[in-house]
Amino acid sequence: MPAGIKKPGIHPDKLLLGIIGLCVIVPLILFLVFPIVIVFLKSFQVGDGNWGLANYTTTMVEKHFWVVVWNSLWLTVNVTVVSVLLGFVFAYAIQRSQMPGKRIFTIVAMLPMFAPSLLQALGLVFLLGRNGIINRWLGLDIEIYGFWGVFIADVIYAFPQAFMILSAAFAVADSRPYEAARMLGANKRQIFFDVTLPGIKFGLISSIFLVFTITITDFGNPMVIGGNFSVLATEIYNQVSGQMNFNLGSVISIILLIPVVIAFAIERFAGRKQEAFIPDNVNPLVPKKNAMLDTCMFTYSSILCGIIVLVVAIVVYASFVKLWPYNMSFTLNNYKFDSQGGYDPLITSVIVSLMAAFIGVVLVFGSAYVVNKSKNVIVDLLNFFSILPAAIPGMVLGLAYIFFFNDPSNPLNILYGTVFILTINSVYHYFAQGFLTASTSLQQISSNFDETSACLGANLFTTIKRVTLPILLPSILSVAVFFFMRTMVTLAAVIFLVSPSVNLAAVSVMLLDDAGNTTQAAAYSTLIILVVLIALLFLNLVLKLFKVKTKSLIS
Repeated sequence: MPAGIKKPGIHPDKLLLGIIGLCVIVPLILFLVFPIVIVFLKSFQVGDGNWGLANYTTTMVEKHFWVVVWNSLWLTVNVTVVSVLLGFVFAYAIQRSQMPGKRIFTIVAMLPMFAPSLLQALGLVFLLGRNGIINRWLGLDIEIYGFWGVFIADVIYAFPQAFMILSAAFAVADSRPYEAARMLGANKRQIFFDVTLPGIKFGLISSIFLVFTITITDFGNPMVIGGNFSVLATEIYNQVSGQMNFNLGSVISIILLIPVVIAFAIERFAGRKQEAFIPDNVNPLVPKKNAMLDTCMFTYSSILCGIIVLVVAIVVYASFVKLWPYNMSFTLNNYKFDSQGGYDPLITSVIVSLMAAFIGVVLVFGSAYVVNKSKNVIVDLLNFFSILPAAIPGMVLGLAYIFFFNDPSNPLNILYGTVFILTINSVYHYFAQGFLTASTSLQQISSNFDETSACLGANLFTTIKRVTLPILLPSILSVAVFFFMRTMVTLAAVIFLVSPSVNLAAVSVMLLDDAGNTTQAAAYSTLIILVVLIALLFLNLVLKLFKVKTKSLIS
């Protein structure tokens, strides 16, 4: 080769990007794709190495199976309708009225997200159960176990999810269509149906299918308050833990995946449409004072948030009661856990949540960075795998981990029964939400930063270290707290993976309730809420400090 001519090779920046991509796509395949494929294959395994449809035919000829399917769909449809309606009005109250106390109402509305899903069921048991405080005080005999109990609990559980999406849709409204409608003589009803609803229609569709997904996959509430009302999630648990019938459990898991995948696909389509619907130069809509509307919205919000506070507060109150409901004197004995490992599950949950926060942040931002900075077939595959976890119910993922990691021939079997498998499970259970948040944050960074850095001679590593990461720090902290919070309260995804030696707090709540120790279950729930609130308070304080210190950089 003539002197002075450099040998062609891979640019260091492209090499670094490729290494990052490899470091995120390989774990995605190992810890997500392979386990799900194993569940699918197990559903066709009929024993002794034989394959066929026998598991499906055995399941589908049983009347009980179709009762469970009907229960799940009927419950989910009803919960979706009511939750979205409640969330719609509440979001309208927050974004389109001048009622006082909006911040407090918003915080209260989020309370169900700070605890395991079964908290709502526990609260209803303390209020309306056989020994519920309302039944005893009023001399009523309300039967809360069954459809109605699960329905009310799931509505409270799903409502915050619907509210957040709809509130975001209302918040980005442009004032100009409203001004044009008024100039054309449109009345309030016409403006609502011709301007407001079309403006949030994709957010509305997205909220409907998100609520549908989280309701049909919910395990905690039906487990605590369902009684004889079985749904698909509890049926998987009964088949696997109760009857040790793993193959039939995998069949029901695959069947549960079908409506979830459909709902997820529609939700993602609607979400992208809502983003595309937002104009680049929005003139924010500032609601005007309206005494009647503000009063109505304040009354509605007060009643709704009052119910949420009541359900959460009764659980906290019960945790300090000596013998519910016969001796209501104050005691701290419920916090002296003499079963289910004492405080060990709570400590383990905090450790696992911290690990999930760190690992989750590294993986989702690595994945989002590669997807946003390069375009090819492999990157498209990475993008697909990164959002795939949103379509996989937690219980299905947990069952998949049993099949994949509990195999002695698998080198990764050493992870089974450890805190690491619980951490990895939580990371990939909530991977999609973290990835989408990271992607959105990266897209909001102007390309001028990268171009300026390159012009100054900085390589990709230096640009990431000195430019990208400082700008992304608020988002990184938010995603870290998200992983921490969701891992602290997760139940369905880890129910099959815990053991007496490695247990988690949310599972301990369920086990304590199963054993009849409802006040101790309430105490453990209270501790989980406290830990999550401390994490959120920490995030809030850090973000306030960060905004003060980096205001000039961001601007």
